[in-house]
Amino acid sequence: MKIGTDGVLLGAWASLENQPFSILDIGAGTGVIALMIAQRSFAELIDALEIEENAYEQCVDNFESSDWGDRLFCYHAALDEFAEEMEGETYDLIISNPPFYDENFTSTEENRNLARFTEALPFEDLVKYSAQLLAEQGKFCTIIPHKNEKEFIQLASAQKLFPQKITRVRGHKNSPIKRSLLQFGFEQTTLETSELIIEIDRHVYTEDYKNLVKDFYLKM
Repeated sequence: MKIGTDGVLLGAWASLENQPFSILDIGAGTGVIALMIAQRSFAELIDALEIEENAYEQCVDNFESSDWGDRLFCYHAALDEFAEEMEGETYDLIISNPPFYDENFTSTEENRNLARFTEALPFEDLVKYSAQLLAEQGKFCTIIPHKNEKEFIQLASAQKLFPQKITRVRGHKNSPIKRSLLQFGFEQTTLETSELIIEIDRHVYTEDYKNLVKDFYLKM
């Protein structure tokens, strides 16, 4: 699977201000976000969770081939099974780029469907189990379609997770907001909001976007 802009955005944007010791990437795919977080942080434990077999195997290979292989581990399991197995264990940071193509898209490839469809990881389940696995002072960061922002915040609120930071993403200055980057925690804080525009023109990137992701590209 190709590296998507959503994953790169989340991996670069997720806050490390609380210097997390333990991190969990839910729905890791081939491990790109976890690898980005490993590059950015000194976390000693970075776990990833991936249910699709091909993606899981690629994730393991990518972890083992990286400079941070001793800090990275990928589990091949569903989120509910993992949460039950890890009962009582918590993480300082949880990140997730969840599947959300829940409209009129159908692929003939089952594994690509699994990676793209909300039904593979419903927002309700993501929020519920993230709250269960998150440390008291921890942060939960995700990226979702902007149209689902209010719904997602309501689901999080029901689990006592409150929005602390939101960055809304546009492809171009005059295009509609496409994505919402969200940070939640159990503590109610003053909400920080911002907007990020990715491109000025086709493959001509804004300074804000370049500054955010420059550490992860050979050419930008």
